[in-house]
Order: sequence, then structure tokens, then C-alpha cells
Amino acid sequence: MADKSSNQMWGGRFAAGPDAIMEAINASIGFDKRMAAQDIAGSRAHAAMLARTGIVSDTDAEAMREGLLTVLSEIEAGTFEFSAALEDIHMNVEARLKEIIGAPAGRLHTGRSRNDQVATDFKLWVRDQLDATEGAILALVAALLTQAEAGADWVMPGFTHLQTAQPVTWGHHMMAYVEMLGRDLGRVRDARKRMNECPLGAAALAGTSFPIDRHMTAEALGFDRPSANSLDAVSDRDFALEFLGAASICAMHLSRLAEELVIWSSAQFRFVTLSDRFSTGSSIMPQKKNPDAAELIRAKIGRIFGANVALMTVMKGLPLAYSKDMQEDKEQVFDAADNLMLALAAMEGMVRDMTANREALEAAAGSGFSTATDLADWLVRVLDMPFREAHHVTGALVAMAERKGCDLPDLSLEEMQSVHAAIRADVFDVLGVHNSVASRTSYGGTAPSEVRAQVKRWREMLK
Repeated sequence: MADKSSNQMWGGRFAAGPDAIMEAINASIGFDKRMAAQDIAGSRAHAAMLARTGIVSDTDAEAMREGLLTVLSEIEAGTFEFSAALEDIHMNVEARLKEIIGAPAGRLHTGRSRNDQVATDFKLWVRDQLDATEGAILALVAALLTQAEAGADWVMPGFTHLQTAQPVTWGHHMMAYVEMLGRDLGRVRDARKRMNECPLGAAALAGTSFPIDRHMTAEALGFDRPSANSLDAVSDRDFALEFLGAASICAMHLSRLAEELVIWSSAQFRFVTLSDRFSTGSSIMPQKKNPDAAELIRAKIGRIFGANVALMTVMKGLPLAYSKDMQEDKEQVFDAADNLMLALAAMEGMVRDMTANREALEAAAGSGFSTATDLADWLVRVLDMPFREAHHVTGALVAMAERKGCDLPDLSLEEMQSVHAAIRADVFDVLGVHNSVASRTSYGGTAPSEVRAQVKRWREMLK
């Protein structure tokens, strides 16, 4: 019976026994090979520094640097054979380097550890992703600015609680997302600035007795400075958490826009038409045009925010310095980065291709008593009425219009005066939706003049 139980436990994939299970749980090459370019860049910088400081000979350092380029070319060509037995990208690269250049490869690891090596690789990879994210956000902002400028004076309903509130402009609505993405851009840039310290040379946790030049390697790899504490350098994953935090907020913004596109493209709203490139049909209902890209973007926040929670949970209980738990830091970051970039690219495509239905927007803008606030403001401004009284009078007029089945501009002057005798004919000047949005000229308001000013401000900032 014992043998049967044992066979079941180690059966299937792990038929070789405990060694196979240990190799499977211990190896990270299946995912950290994505950092091959960063690993080789770090090793080439390290080799150059070892030569400059006299720790290794110039000949050995040159052999290492050239050999590492050969390894990189093999990886990029897809001919490199990765080995799970070698655990990770660092050992895979070093083993292949030894096959290419022989004994000098053994000197490459002088003055460093896999602990500072992986921290450096991961930082370089996340830094590249922050740069890519910045570019993708800027592209989406540009698409939104184009939409905003084209529809700066197109009226549409503004909503609170998804109920018609006040008229706004299409351009103003687009610019709201520009502002959100602008904050995302700030978070990305801020995270990049803060994380740009080089862990290389911190070694396992305590630094090294070799006379290395950490400033040289930091500069060679584009870092602002070397990290100042070796314990922190190898155990810090704040940079990955900041990336995931910024990615989560950005994905949330994309999800909100995606939700609006799903609603707006429905037959009930008809505010926008999404292009066929970002829609699909139904397998059974020929009339359907489904906003699948928007729906999938809306779902990405779950994966990205999940990655953020997962890494925070991994890190929360770790004593200094490095623990093997930290091998679980990469897969969720890789997945989040992939999905954020995909969501940004898809949203940019949808925004660039979508067509706003100006007629449907304007028709909806005047419905639902959207100019009630304008009426209340007119009563305060022109009749010097206290706002609470103006609110009450306006409410009574709305109730009258509801009973008649019409909107506020459709009430006659006599009907309005039956509620408050001082109301004059010029009240109708503020009840049109175009007049309403044109009057909202406070800074950041929905007036077309303000929208165009904000578009101009953003275009100048992005130059």
C-alpha cells in the first residue's frame, strides 16, 4: 500500500520523484527568460567594471562581453536551449557563456550575487515597461484630444448617478479622460524617477570586499545612482509594486471609459458607433454588433489589480534580506504589463476609430430637464432670488412639465408665471442646451471656449 500511495504522489508529471517536484517549484526559467536582454546588459556592464577596476583582465572582460552578445543573439534567434535544471536566466546565460568562451566565464560573477543580479534585471525590465506605458498613454491622450477638439461644441447630456444632470459638451467629456490619463502619466514618470537606483554590487546582502565601482555600473545601465543600502537593494520590490499600483489605477480609468463605450454604443443610446475593427458579431443574431474590445478592457482591471494584491501579499511578511518567496514577484508583473499594454493599445484604436453621433447626443442633451439648474441659476442671478427658493420654484416647474409630458423650454411664459409671477420672457435664453454649455465658462467648465483652451494647453504640454 505504501508503494501505491507513493506512486500516486509522485506519479504523472513528477514520476521521477521528489527531485522532479523540487526542480519544478524551484526553477524560474519558464518565466524569467523574459529578462534575458536585461540580464545580459547587466552582465556586460559588470564585466566592463571588473576590468576597469583591475579585478579581471581586459582580455577576460572583452571575452565575456563578446560572448554575452553571442548568447543574446542566440536567444533572439530562438536557437538558445533553456534548461530548467539551471533554474533561472542568470545560470542559463552563464552556463552557455562558459561553453562559448571557457574559463573566463567563471570570473563574471566576481563581486556580485544572484540576489543583486535579479534585482537589477527586474528593475531594468520594469523600467522598460514604465517607458512603454508612458508611450502608450501619450498615444491614447492624443486620440482623445483629437476627439475633444472635433466635438468641442457638440452638446450631450452630462450624468450623475447615470441620470441626466446638466448639458455638457462631447469635447469636455473626452477631456475628463485626458485629465485622468494625465495623472496616470504623472504616476508612471514619478515611479520611474524613484526606482532609478542600481542594486548591482550589493551582492548577496552585505556588499562585497572587491574594489568594485558601483557608480560606473549604475551609469552604464542608465541609473541615476547606485542604491545606498545593500540589504534594501536586494530585498526591495517597491518598484514593481509602484508599477502595479500605477497600472491598476490606469486600468481602472480604462475600465470606466470602456463601460461608457459599451453603454453609448448600445441601440438604446446610439451616442457612438465603434468601428468593425473593435467589434464582433453574434453567432446567432445577425443584427448584433458587440463591443467586445471594450468589454475585455473593462475586465483587465481584475487581472491587473489581482497582480498588485498578489505581490503585496508575497512581500508583506518577509524579513530582510532576500527570501525565495521573492521568486513569485515576476509572473504577475509580466502578466499585468502585457494586459495593460494591450488594453491601452485597444482603447487607443477604439477612440481613434469611433464616430460620435452628434444628432443623438444633442437630442439626448435636452431631455430629462437637463437645463433645470440653468433655470435655477437664472432665478438667482436675474430675480435676486435666494438659491433655496429658486430650487423650489424650479422643482415646481419641472413637476408641471412632467405632468404635461414636455420639457422645460416647452412650457409657455404664462405657465411659468403661474408658479412665479416675476419670471420674464428672457428666461428662455438659458433653457437651450447650447446656451447652457456656452455659459459654463468657469475654469475647467464645459463651455466650448474652455474645452478648446484645455485642448491647446495639453497640446503645448505634450510638445
